[in-house]
Amino acid sequence: MATIKDLFDLGGRVSVVTGGATGIGLQMATALAEAGSNIVICSRKLENCEQAAQGIEKIGVKALAVGCDVTKPDQVETMKEATLKKFGRVDVLVNNAGRAWAAPPEEMPLERWQQVFDLNATGPFLCAQSVGREMIKVKRGKIINIASVAGLVGRNPRNYNSVAYSASKGALVNFTRDLAVKWAQHNIQVNCICPGFFVTPLNEKLYQSNKESIHRDIPLGRTGGPDDLKGVAVLLASDASNFITGAIIPVDGGAFAW
Repeated sequence: MATIKDLFDLGGRVSVVTGGATGIGLQMATALAEAGSNIVICSRKLENCEQAAQGIEKIGVKALAVGCDVTKPDQVETMKEATLKKFGRVDVLVNNAGRAWAAPPEEMPLERWQQVFDLNATGPFLCAQSVGREMIKVKRGKIINIASVAGLVGRNPRNYNSVAYSASKGALVNFTRDLAVKWAQHNIQVNCICPGFFVTPLNEKLYQSNKESIHRDIPLGRTGGPDDLKGVAVLLASDASNFITGAIIPVDGGAFAW
């Protein structure tokens, strides 16, 4: 019987975090590193990845920075091969890279709709497909998709007016469920975290202009903090979640419970 420390220990494992250079991606990458995992940070801006990787290595694990646009299959394959070349394995994939475009539904440009879907839905598919092939070979792996509570319910347009974001995150939620069923035979657990409102460089202006209204939508009365995704990320990456797959977990201060 494993101890609780054994179950949550990620020592020696390798975790890929897309969009991991800033914001909640970096928070989760840091958590996995603190649990012992080596980390691959990838995003479109290599310099941001390199800076994040330097910080990760101060924790005492190894880190690799890779510039990668996850909507491009060739770049996803290059990222995977770089990971295998350095570490020889990949145990965890966190599909965190994402974007939004704010506009009323009647004004949403098709080009922006497609860009949001390409990154939020197609990107996770491409990464899961590529990395999953390696996980299938060794009959184990953890895939963690980062969706949003916006993918679970309709949202107040005063604070969250991005129908493309909500629709793409809803697609990611059910992609998680179906992939979990398809790959259970390979002992790959696929789960989804649905964050509520976490203040990041991308939504800082929105938050500052709607702070009181945003807080009213959250039963705990605050936005997510710098440690609030750490625990669930480590849980879903570790052996503690070996019997959890297809789960959709809101981390939102109770917003989905209204």
